[in-house]
Amino acid sequence: MDIIVPICLFMPIAINLYAIIGGGGSVANFIDVASIVVVIIGGANSLVMANDMSTVLGIPKAMKVLLNKPAVDEAQIIITLISFSEKARREGLLVLEDDIQEVQDPFMKKGMQLVVDGTDPELVRNILNTEIDNIEARHDSVRKVFDDAASLFPAWGMVGTLVGLVIMLRSLGGGGGIEAIGGGMAVALITTYYGSVIANGFALPISGRLAARNSSEVMVKNIMVEGILSVQAGDNPRIVKDKLVSFLPPNQRQKVNDQVGDR
Repeated sequence: MDIIVPICLFMPIAINLYAIIGGGGSVANFIDVASIVVVIIGGANSLVMANDMSTVLGIPKAMKVLLNKPAVDEAQIIITLISFSEKARREGLLVLEDDIQEVQDPFMKKGMQLVVDGTDPELVRNILNTEIDNIEARHDSVRKVFDDAASLFPAWGMVGTLVGLVIMLRSLGGGGGIEAIGGGMAVALITTYYGSVIANGFALPISGRLAARNSSEVMVKNIMVEGILSVQAGDNPRIVKDKLVSFLPPNQRQKVNDQVGDR
């Protein structure tokens, strides 16, 4: 499990509780049923309207994926591709048939199988890039739900604010006293508060985390694409290594250098 995710999801709750209690307030004062209905139900309704239902229903699965830390070793992937390159240069592409069966990643396995089957390099690139584009499209559709939530829930909070202000002003015009002001302002401010917490405490950070995960996955896929095409082209293993380690930050390149040296 990626322990950072649950900690960061819990922190907004803890921070708000500390602010309320530490400031001498009461949690009960921040619970308002009318405000909850306006912000939560209104925001959820707009969210469903703005997105495909299957995508919205898939959010729990996306959160489960987010909680699990990706078990991807970019350096090991590069080392594997370099070994494929060496073997292919010595004995030909067909000798990789057995090695491909041991590859665990479906994307890499698919690409290497295309190469062994003699598929045109440009077609291999197009097929793999199309796969990457589709992965990004699926990720974007999920991230869009959280981006929409970050704008829709505060918007409904503003709706609640306007409702509260109207109630307050109507009561004042009808001769209401300080109680009317207090009740109206409570609804007005609490709805804005709910919308802001949902957007800034949860929706935007989750969207950002999903974007980071997407970038990491796409980078790994691009490493595979370049490595697979280099194997097919019969590039020198040293060239393959230099090309692929350029994707990695300096602190991760050492593992590749330690295992493959200056081949």
